[in-house]
Amino acid sequence: MQYIAESELMLNRRGAIYHLDLLPEELGDIVITVGDPGRVKEVSKYFDAVTYRRQHREFFTHTGSLGNKRISVVSTGIGTDNIDIVMNELDALANIDLQARIVKTQLTSLQIIRIGTAGSLREDIPVDSWVASTHGLGIDNLLHFYRYENNEEENQLIQSFITQTQLHNNAALPYINSASVGLIKHFVEGFHHGITVTCPGFYGPQGRILRLGLSDPAFIERLSGFSFGIHRICNFEMETAGIYGMGKLLGHHCLSLSAIVANRISKKLSKDGNAAVDQLIKRTLEIISAT
Repeated sequence: MQYIAESELMLNRRGAIYHLDLLPEELGDIVITVGDPGRVKEVSKYFDAVTYRRQHREFFTHTGSLGNKRISVVSTGIGTDNIDIVMNELDALANIDLQARIVKTQLTSLQIIRIGTAGSLREDIPVDSWVASTHGLGIDNLLHFYRYENNEEENQLIQSFITQTQLHNNAALPYINSASVGLIKHFVEGFHHGITVTCPGFYGPQGRILRLGLSDPAFIERLSGFSFGIHRICNFEMETAGIYGMGKLLGHHCLSLSAIVANRISKKLSKDGNAAVDQLIKRTLEIISAT
């Protein structure tokens, strides 16, 4: 096996992976990701026990138990640039011998579930509802730095998206990947299903106007109007496509769940987004416990 140099796989003084500050034994086989470091404790308070607490920069991790399952919750911060760090380092903890600096001969597939917030792009998906993302469609550039292939359905979806939105002309070269079939099948009742678009920013890239004009003022209408067979765009946020893309390449099972805190079509904002997220956390942990 090829040796991985110290400059490529960075460890800290205690031998932990650099950004997450975790050792392999401090990570569960099930990983919940949240954007906000403050939300980590809002998830782990429902664990039966917490055995490890680690913190470095915006990356907070609590690892413990939920029934007979070993589970971690990790904060990623905002954006697919951070997802690149988190997904690579989670995989390294599971699949690289950090001391020998070689890839293990037997690989582990983690279950990685994002619990986050998002803006709805459909009038019939109201604030405080939940979305389970069938696909993550990225209009950032993360996955283009890696070698990847899409299946036929994904190829058709992305070509139809480019044709209908014309987004590639001046903003992005979109990419798409699917959720884990084995995970999303458990998240049906109470969840809307559809495509989640992952944006490289919160304001202009999500069609918000403060003081700067937009290059494509009809951007939101183009997204909300997209359809391909049974598929439609439900919402947008800033991490899902990166998680799905990296997860697929690395062999992990990934799912993104979103509490809708704003509806960009009806222009409504949740009165208590934290409550919607808390209910989503509890429902997610109930499903994890039961499967």
